[in-house]
Amino acid sequence: MQKNCGYIYTPSQTRILGMRDEAPMVRTLQLEFLEKGEFSKFQEKFRTGMFGLYGIYGEGECTFCVASAQGQEDFIECTFRRAGRVTSALYNCEVGDIVSFRGPYGNCFPIDEFEGKNLLFVAGGIGLAPTRSVINSCLSTRGNFGKITILYGAKRVEDLIYKQELEIWKQRDDVDLILTVDPGGETISWQGESGFVPAILQKKAPSSENSVAIVCGPPIMIKFTLQTLANLGFASRSVYTTLENRMKCGVGKCGRCNIGDMYVCKDGPVFTAEQIRQMPASDF
Repeated sequence: MQKNCGYIYTPSQTRILGMRDEAPMVRTLQLEFLEKGEFSKFQEKFRTGMFGLYGIYGEGECTFCVASAQGQEDFIECTFRRAGRVTSALYNCEVGDIVSFRGPYGNCFPIDEFEGKNLLFVAGGIGLAPTRSVINSCLSTRGNFGKITILYGAKRVEDLIYKQELEIWKQRDDVDLILTVDPGGETISWQGESGFVPAILQKKAPSSENSVAIVCGPPIMIKFTLQTLANLGFASRSVYTTLENRMKCGVGKCGRCNIGDMYVCKDGPVFTAEQIRQMPASDF
């Protein structure tokens, strides 16, 4: 497990450099480290897929991925949905406010092992946040990979996040972007697919030959997407997902993410479908 420099419970201080609303109650924060040299230390450790703990003093901390790409300059990004006490406090912040950060922690997506292969990204809802980090890290060295397909869905059109980035990916001739919303979530102007992500995945039936799949979204979506990928011939060792929504403390102390003899925060949050199938009483 990667550790923050010094004591694991001592956070770094970051300042909100910018923010943008992605969807109803979903916001992205751009955070710059206050202490000189902290960002360089972060860059040395960070690999896409790793996570951090973000906090507001007096309110607590919450755990989610680093949404920015590996090697991004000057600041880090996180994307979250306003849901509880801490995320509400984060949501109510303004540019210039201080946010604590601990990390980066956890393992990562083995991007080096993906080289020369076709990449299939399957994401649902806010699950595009950790997926986005992998996508942009791979696009920064686009020539190292074969075909790149992105399948992304949400309940409604307004719930799709990173809309500006989706438009950029759509315009690229070296990326195949497929967007879908749940039945009933369409607008009059919607030109994408209508259907649940696993159903659209089955409909499009991407080839499993020399391919890697990266999956992230709500647990029920992951469950049926993994089944669909297996039906399409994807080897379980070539399918990756992240279980970051199970974590709380991030350093293996609270026990919330314990599954059998593993802790998601210490042994993950990135796992292959093969590893998930070996987990006792797995929801997947």
